[in-house]
Parts: sequence; structure tokens; C-alpha cells
Amino acid sequence: MLTVVTGVAGSGKSSLIHGHLSPMDGVVTLDQSPIKGSRRSNPATYTGALEPIRKAFAKAGGVKPGLFSASSEGACPVCDGAGVIDTQLGFMETVTTVCEACQGRRYNDEVLAYRLGGYNIAEVLAMSVDEALALFSAKETRVTAAVKILTHLHKAGLGYLRLGQPMTTLSGGERQRLKLAVHLGQDGDVLVLDEPTVGLHLADVEALLELLGHLVSTGRTDVVIEHHQAVRGHADWIIDMGLGAGREGGQVVFTGTPAQLVESASTLTGQYLARYVAGGAQA
Repeated sequence: MLTVVTGVAGSGKSSLIHGHLSPMDGVVTLDQSPIKGSRRSNPATYTGALEPIRKAFAKAGGVKPGLFSASSEGACPVCDGAGVIDTQLGFMETVTTVCEACQGRRYNDEVLAYRLGGYNIAEVLAMSVDEALALFSAKETRVTAAVKILTHLHKAGLGYLRLGQPMTTLSGGERQRLKLAVHLGQDGDVLVLDEPTVGLHLADVEALLELLGHLVSTGRTDVVIEHHQAVRGHADWIIDMGLGAGREGGQVVFTGTPAQLVESASTLTGQYLARYVAGGAQA
């Protein structure tokens, strides 16, 4: 079931879900908080996609997979595989510059000499998820394990992200969808997401809805805190918070299906959803 929690900003949506549902067993909460990791962390390392890619490069070159790790023997010796140099300037902010030795490619020259499908490891990490998905789906360069992970990223609306993009450059919405992509292949009865459509184009919102629908079809319950009308309209069940914000919020003012909410139009959410359904409002 797709349950969407609605209401004006400050009406108590997050307090209700994160305060009462998130701590329960079997509940996986995916928020927009920063993802822990080293300065070398990127979508490829976080999702595990880099592991099968490293193995494929190693097999093609007849060398050890560890050679293609930016945190071990294959790393640029100047920047230690970060691709950048951080310079401390006393009381001023740290200045970050591209490593002149590797030109931001993170690996030493020996590693960059090995190629897979005509690309070296740095060029693969510079690819978008969709570009890498096409490469590793091709018959001559197929890496099945990587394709599975990259497909999850694509379904989460992250096909444009570069595999080696620093985690620090991702928005809160991107981080949340990255976590969602990782959990697609894992167990969990209830999945909680907090405004996953932030920053998404309408086409990507539709892809996200398909993904949520897929999760529901596998027997999971999705609980989504969301303002986007398209998500509200696709809900199986709506919990509307109100009546207003702050001291005027904190109450459950409606529970039911989107159709029932539109029919009653008893809350602000219901009124706006009714206009959206009628074609008089934009998502």
C-alpha cells in the first residue's frame, strides 16, 4: 500500500511519522541527511556498483581488482585517490583544487592504461548512470551485477548522476533517492520517505511513482510525506494533517482514499487535490 501523509508545512507530518512509525521494527526510513563516508565516496562506491566494475577491469587486464580502488595501490600518490587537494589557510575556509598530478582522475598512470570497452576506470567514473548502464549492458562489455545496481539508480530518477560524483555535491533529494535505490534489493516491510520528489522533473516524478508502485507490488508498504499533487493522487491511502501549522497543527484531519478526500473537500489538501484532478491545478 502507498500511504501518503499530507498537510501544510508545519502541520506535524514529520513529527507523526518519524516520532511514532520510524522507530518500529521492520521500518526503513530514508531521509535527506548527509551520507557518511570518506571524501572518496561517490554513487559508485556507496551503491556497491564499483565492486563488479573493478572486477571486470581486473579480469580484462589480468591484474588484481584492488588495483582499481582509489583508496589503495591504484590511487594517485599525490591526492591519495581523492582527485583534489585540500589546502588549509589558517582561519580562512579550506581551499579545494584539482590535483595537478592526476588531473582529478584519482588513479595513477599504470591503472589508467587498462581499458574495458575502450574506456579506462576514470572515464567510466566520469560517465552518468545512464551512460554506464548502456556500456555494461552491451554484450561485449556486460557486467550483470553492475547493470542491476545501475538499473535501480535509473529507476530512482538518478540516471543523470555521474558515477564518480562526490557525495558532498548531492542535494538532499538526491541523497534520499540514492538510499532508495540501494534498498530496492533489500528486505523491509515498511519504507518511509520524506518528500522524495524535491528537485525532480515531472518525468522523473512519474518514474518515481512507478518505482513506488513496484515496491508496493512486492508486498511492501510505502509511507511518503509529500506535497506533490501527482504523488497524492496515486496514493492508496491518505493521512492529512492540520488544521494549520505550528500550534494549529498536530491533528489528523482526514484519513481515506484520494477519491474520498476529493469528494469531501473538507481540508485544504482536499480542495487543492480536487482542482488538480479536475485539471485546474498544476502538480
